[in-house]
Amino acid sequence: MIKTGILEQYPPRMENVLLILHDLQNHSPRNYLSKKDLGLVAAYLNSTLGVLYGIATYYSMFSLKPRGKHIIRICRSPVCHMAGLSDVFAELNRLLKIDIGETTTDQYFTLETTECLGHCDAAPAMLVDDMLYGNLTRNKIRSVIQRYRQLRRSTGKGKR
Repeated sequence: MIKTGILEQYPPRMENVLLILHDLQNHSPRNYLSKKDLGLVAAYLNSTLGVLYGIATYYSMFSLKPRGKHIIRICRSPVCHMAGLSDVFAELNRLLKIDIGETTTDQYFTLETTECLGHCDAAPAMLVDDMLYGNLTRNKIRSVIQRYRQLRRSTGKGKR
């Protein structure tokens, strides 16, 4: 079982909980942590499901509901707001036909927000999976989304 193999990569100590949860989520086809995942980690770390649920819901990088293959996180810091965040939201909504917290019907993109990406010098910014994009304009956003869609068509799978 893949999940057991993931757990066994880490010593069963609570200090490894975030690494374990990230690894499990990254290996989930729908990019989330299931209740079963949290239960496995709780048992492995000799903790409780409540503790693991608290950790998974505290950190915005974790999700307890299925998401798309690619997670788009939009920075909603004050700096990004001042630099044109509303245009970023509008363009992503137009291109993907989804709102914040939603997943495209093809399960390819999920749109989320985050408090800060730490890229204020290039605001507004967004993160697609682990790739940071800054100085966003409508054209740049369109180009980024088009690249991911072309990747999907050329490989039949997409990144990850």
